[in-house]
Amino acid sequence: MSVMTVGQAIVKFLDNQYVELDGARTKFVDGIFTIFGHGIVVGLGQALDRDPGQLRVYQGRNEQGMAHAAAGFAKQNNRRRIIACASSIGPGAANMVTAAACATVNRIPLLLFPGDTFAVRQPDPVLQQLERDSSPAVTVNDAFRPVCRFWDRITRPEQLMSTLCQAMRVLTDPADTGAVCVALSQDVEGESYDYPDYFFEKRVHRIRRPRPVREDLDTLVSLIASSRKPLLICGGGVRYSEAGETLERFCERFQIPFAETQAGKSACRGSCPMNLGGIGVTGNGAANALARQADLIIAVGTRLTDFTTGSKELYGHTRMASVNIAPFDAGKMDADMVIGDAKACLEDAEAELAKIGYTGGWGDDVEKAKSAWETEYRRLADYAYGPDFEPLIAARDPESLEDYRRATGGEITQTAAIALIRREIGPDAIVTGASGSLPGDLQRMWTTDGKDSYLMEYGFSTMGYEIASALGAKMARPEREVYAMCGDGAFLMLHSELVTSLQEGRKINVLLFDNCGFGCINNLQMSNGIGNLATEFRCRDGEGELRGPMIPVDYAKVAAGYGCVGYTARTLEELRQALRDARRQTVSTLIDIKVLPKTMTDGYDAWWNVGLASETDAEAQKKAYKNLLKNREKARKY
Repeated sequence: MSVMTVGQAIVKFLDNQYVELDGARTKFVDGIFTIFGHGIVVGLGQALDRDPGQLRVYQGRNEQGMAHAAAGFAKQNNRRRIIACASSIGPGAANMVTAAACATVNRIPLLLFPGDTFAVRQPDPVLQQLERDSSPAVTVNDAFRPVCRFWDRITRPEQLMSTLCQAMRVLTDPADTGAVCVALSQDVEGESYDYPDYFFEKRVHRIRRPRPVREDLDTLVSLIASSRKPLLICGGGVRYSEAGETLERFCERFQIPFAETQAGKSACRGSCPMNLGGIGVTGNGAANALARQADLIIAVGTRLTDFTTGSKELYGHTRMASVNIAPFDAGKMDADMVIGDAKACLEDAEAELAKIGYTGGWGDDVEKAKSAWETEYRRLADYAYGPDFEPLIAARDPESLEDYRRATGGEITQTAAIALIRREIGPDAIVTGASGSLPGDLQRMWTTDGKDSYLMEYGFSTMGYEIASALGAKMARPEREVYAMCGDGAFLMLHSELVTSLQEGRKINVLLFDNCGFGCINNLQMSNGIGNLATEFRCRDGEGELRGPMIPVDYAKVAAGYGCVGYTARTLEELRQALRDARRQTVSTLIDIKVLPKTMTDGYDAWWNVGLASETDAEAQKKAYKNLLKNREKARKY
């Protein structure tokens, strides 16, 4: 037996957790990210100060940012390693709620230890306590309940044992992982208990590969065998199962083309002959064209979000089979469910299809679709400002572009910038992103053979995730260059972990696409007949409206003020030189890329269902609503 405080027991327990997959064993918890404050510093903080074991303590700058960094670390490690996060009570804890939701939506293990009020309640109301007259048991940490996979509050020292064991079960379960919140009553953190020694013994959590039951496998094989034009969708589950090579072999052997979700991209080689690229609302012309022709959709390891399915219109009435380790996801869109690990399911299906000598019937359709998209890609890559320049996305306000050029001097198009970046940075470089128009451009235009090099978060599309997750990815893979792709809006929302990257000596590169506004949402509102309202960064005019001059910001100077190396690129040549010089730097860099508005990619025959006004006197809005009704009628109803 060992007498120790709750804080000390947490540290010792976390230091002895391991995961095992296919015989490879990995230490699960690398360390703890924290911003020490009231409610955590003298409890858990005391334990980390006295004996952290092999756990490293990382200092964050914003609680949401440090939690995003931890999520990026876990994702880049394919969920085999994590960094826990600890915060003060009240605002420090509340700052992590967004990150918890982001992790849960994307099935990323994230362990949170927010400080809490006193279990004994004697000193209530304490500093930073949110009081509810309906219940003294409710605190800020109850806000974590709906956004976490597992939640508990420790009010007695002995509760810690079963709770931490359950927390590890959830964090290491591929089907159920997400955010875990263990709220720590601040008085209990320092209380002692005689813990049994076996609680602290080395624990190995096996990540299993459940194989499909015979009936599920037979159904899948029968569906494929009777299909002439099947299309497979590669989701994030393929990445976490490390099934990329298996999927490529499966598709090449049976001549089945496959498309990628945001989470699935880089699980397989972009150069694989069967790889069509991104599918759905942010997909490309090749994948979406063949999706409409397919007579069977095989969804592997994907949650089938509205962006992947085109709001269930793109292939909403096509027969579907869904291979997923999570039954909840496998049953979506009335698909035939195949429950199991992605790699194991594909291996078993391959063996059965080989027996009957199956080959898909696409003929040269795949090659033609890819060739047509390559032509379109070259157009996007060569797209440049000049005398005959036209925006890729029609702008209702033609003066915006000239206003932007006067404010910033920028002449770079966003699509040409992405193509140039792809050519200039290393083939194994890791890119991260989350919000705005960039994830769509990247899902369409970004190709890579670098395994697990694409770290888009597009389940929660969390503005502010970009730079923090890049830090987490760099902490996971210090030998690789990491690039955060973010817009100016996302940068302004959260970039504080740039300072942490300097502190930790983990160089990241921020590629900031500055178009003076929330460009993606500006496109959405204007394409649906709504005015240019509060989505561009403008001063107020003489009428008191946000229609005055655009607000130019020198983001390179902002980064330089922190100690990073900053660059400003107004032309493609300046961008090329900045990228090359940034690779030579040893500290974090930021390239402020002045990109023209409305120069991002547009849709490729995929619809997105958004709520539009059914009553309006604006003709453009009436037209948009009629189009919504037409597509809604064609979409699958559930």
